[in-house]
Amino acid sequence: MKTLIIYATKYGSTKTCAEKIREKLNTDTVIVNLKNNKKPNVAEYDTVIIGGSIHAGRIQGQIKRFCSTQEKTLLGKKIGLFICCMYEGEQAQKQFEEAFPERLREHAAARGILGGILDFDKMNFVERTVVKKVAGVEKSQFKLSEEKIDAFVRELQK
Repeated sequence: MKTLIIYATKYGSTKTCAEKIREKLNTDTVIVNLKNNKKPNVAEYDTVIIGGSIHAGRIQGQIKRFCSTQEKTLLGKKIGLFICCMYEGEQAQKQFEEAFPERLREHAAARGILGGILDFDKMNFVERTVVKKVAGVEKSQFKLSEEKIDAFVRELQK
């Protein structure tokens, strides 16, 4: 069984999650950053995992476009969908629902809200200022959840 993990990231949290997921899967797994490969060939994979991070309440446009253009093909595959975000509960669920088309969410074998990272060292001055003002966060935070990543992989492997 061949698995493709497709992601987009701004500061690296989604890449970290994609790598952790790959480590935990017992399959031949390839990771593709949509920034470097805008049209990966999903046809040659049995399972496709798609992930992105939430910034200003939205997932990357690359993920939206990929899901839109590949929806028909993806509906014929086993898929997993995940986001990296700093929120939990209802607000995180709302961000997940807005990130992916309804048909893909309903079809997905696994869905995950895996936590996030706010790394002030990777942000410029304006980004840090906005995060401090909007989120009320004064320093870097690491909230990726190994437990949620493990649960996502278990759900996908059922």
